[in-house]
Amino acid sequence: MSPRRSDSRERMVRSAAVLLREQGTGGTSIDRVLAHSGAPRGSVYHHFPGGRTQLIDEAVRFAGDYIAGRIDTAVATDDPVGAVDAVFALWRRWLLESGFRSGCPIVAVAVEPHDDAPRLVDSAAEAFARWRAALTGLLVRHGVPQDRAARLAVLVVAALEGAVVMCRAERGIEPLDAVAEETRDLLARTLGAAPGTPSGPDERHLTQEQNP
Repeated sequence: MSPRRSDSRERMVRSAAVLLREQGTGGTSIDRVLAHSGAPRGSVYHHFPGGRTQLIDEAVRFAGDYIAGRIDTAVATDDPVGAVDAVFALWRRWLLESGFRSGCPIVAVAVEPHDDAPRLVDSAAEAFARWRAALTGLLVRHGVPQDRAARLAVLVVAALEGAVVMCRAERGIEPLDAVAEETRDLLARTLGAAPGTPSGPDERHLTQEQNP
């Protein structure tokens, strides 16, 4: 049975997000999105009157929301180390399953010039801000001062994204595992020193694969 025309918009957005992860912005063309999604060509400007720019922008927001949702799910456990653990595990699984082809679609957009479409960079910035806000709030609830929590959230996101880039370049998981371990140790020490924290986090290894 062929895909329903009514779901072609969602399939195109998802396909664009996947292509951004693997091909970057320059490689995410309308033709590739159509081939990947199986959507009919006539649906492009029906669903995306702004053309390729609108499609990529929506793919960035979709990817940002998806990862934020995984963070929010982990945050709901009220366990800062467990939340970061889950995010690292998610990226670890994606890298291994893709043979180190898949990076971050948000980074793919953020690092390329978009003078003719500044909204794309704005969407990437909004995604990073949402991830940081979720982590900051969780750390604050566990007694970490607001300013320190905000800095730690920036560090976690930046270290994670940098490790993903290194893993793709080296075609190995070691950079992510190293960053994960050091991040776990830093958070454990910070939370152990935070006022009102009854005990440190458990000793699960940060690189243990989990289902997000």
